[in-house]
Amino acid sequence: MSSPVQPDRYLRLGAVLDRTGLGRSTIYRKIKEGTFPSQVRISTRCAGWLESAINDWLKNPARWTTENGSS
Repeated sequence: MSSPVQPDRYLRLGAVLDRTGLGRSTIYRKIKEGTFPSQVRISTRCAGWLESAINDWLKNPARWTTENGSS
């Protein structure tokens, strides 16, 4: 019997900072460099990151790029 698929959640900046241990400016610099997943617009004034994209980055942060990641 297969387990049910968990829906992807959106993580806000605070949760991403906690999970990655990176600083805010470092995250945005890495996004610009293509070495960290981009945020997704949730609403007009709100953005977040897909939890699955952050989990993929955490598996191998040194080798993650927008080409091989799930940004």
